[in-house]
Amino acid sequence: MPVLTLCLTTVGSFAVLFLVAKFIGHKQIAQLDFFDYITGITIGSIAAEMATELEAPWKPLLAMVIYGGITLSLSLVSSHFPRTRKYLNGTPTILLDHGKLYYENMKKARLDLSEFLVMCRQQGYFDLTTIQTAIYEYNGKLTILPVTAQRPVTPKDMALTPPQELIFTELIMDGRILEDNLKRMGLERTWLDIQLKQQHISSAKEVFLAACDRNLKFVLYKK
Repeated sequence: MPVLTLCLTTVGSFAVLFLVAKFIGHKQIAQLDFFDYITGITIGSIAAEMATELEAPWKPLLAMVIYGGITLSLSLVSSHFPRTRKYLNGTPTILLDHGKLYYENMKKARLDLSEFLVMCRQQGYFDLTTIQTAIYEYNGKLTILPVTAQRPVTPKDMALTPPQELIFTELIMDGRILEDNLKRMGLERTWLDIQLKQQHISSAKEVFLAACDRNLKFVLYKK
């Protein structure tokens, strides 16, 4: 029973922390997602308790394992079911678009106008008229699209036509062969096997990343 009670209270505390973090808003977590934020602050607190717990140190240890397991499970869920990311991580919020400030969206993002202006200035935009669109991302960062007159000059703007750079297409990603990319490049599996053998690699599982361009230039990174 004590173990079951510990498990239930740990899961319950995770749920409460998640709801509190969602209520506070994205600005509290910066580049972390909600699960990293919750797990980080909680495991740190539990670890400190574990260092002073002499009678039953296994209790905070088990709690840390449960927190880590929940975080990993939710990460796998959001990876395999993209639609759940809207509810787990949140969605980007438009704060300014074509000269219009969306105050309701700022309230939802737990931002006031002063904080928004600070974030704009941190990216070098002191005048809101130079911003076409400002989006508050779910990781707490502000993405800004400047107006056309403020964007960097491109070769097209200068009526230049530089030669197109060759783009590499991934064929193996973290040990997994991307069959669709092979077909799109018009390549056979045997060609890839030959390339791997030339690099003294017996299996794609040994490869972190492999790619080739339209001229069949092959690059590979081992694990």
